[in-house]
Amino acid sequence: MYNNVGAQRPGQQPPFPPQANPFGTTFSGAGSGLLRSGLTAYGEKIFGSSSEYVQSNISRYFADPQYYFQVNDDYVRNKLKVVLFPFLHRGHWTRVTEPMAGKISYKPPIYDINAPDLYIPTMAFLSYVMLAGLTLGLYGKFTPETVNWLLMKGLVGWFLEVSLLKLTLMSLSSGETPLLDIVAYAGYSFAGISLALLGKLFWRHSYYILLPWSCVCMGVFLVKTMKRVLYAEVRSYDSGKHHVLLLLNALAQIPLFLWLGNITVSWLF
Repeated sequence: MYNNVGAQRPGQQPPFPPQANPFGTTFSGAGSGLLRSGLTAYGEKIFGSSSEYVQSNISRYFADPQYYFQVNDDYVRNKLKVVLFPFLHRGHWTRVTEPMAGKISYKPPIYDINAPDLYIPTMAFLSYVMLAGLTLGLYGKFTPETVNWLLMKGLVGWFLEVSLLKLTLMSLSSGETPLLDIVAYAGYSFAGISLALLGKLFWRHSYYILLPWSCVCMGVFLVKTMKRVLYAEVRSYDSGKHHVLLLLNALAQIPLFLWLGNITVSWLF
């Protein structure tokens, strides 16, 4: 009879193919799948919470820049009246709130005269640079390099005003005010300074009337605004400390206005 296995040595068993474990691939596949899904869920949890944390802090401290440019002609006209003539403002100084997505938010400037905006500060800052350049030109001191100098001087003054307001709020344990709110309130200083420089172009002595007036009005505006708007976020109220800091902020406008209003090509007066 024909043997298809072939000849074998005595005592040697024929080779058998290895049998696969029916449970190995099942458990290994399930384990790797659980591991991958667990790591994926853990990673999404970490990066998702980090993303929400970053977004919440950005919205808290910087807010939406488009919010500050929602203005119209009526708002700009009325806001300039409040900044330059705060004694004539008979309405309230608090901002108008509205519920949105389960939290309280503030209406944009177009609907609230007390809301801060960046349109007026930006235009006032550019007007300050232009009027200062014209003033230097009338005295024969204007050069193309003075434009860069005036821009730098104005930005430094703006930064000093923002730093003053920010330090005041931090000293009162209120650091949740959006930074762009503070930038907007500080930038209103250029409206009064620009008015004084504009008057100086027509009548030289009007500068010595308009600049002190603008300085006093800006001090009153900041006192009213910070007392009713910015200090609303302070958790503890200390009337004595509040009044001292309000007075210091108002008095700090005097050297700032004198420095920015003195149009020269040097850092000092």
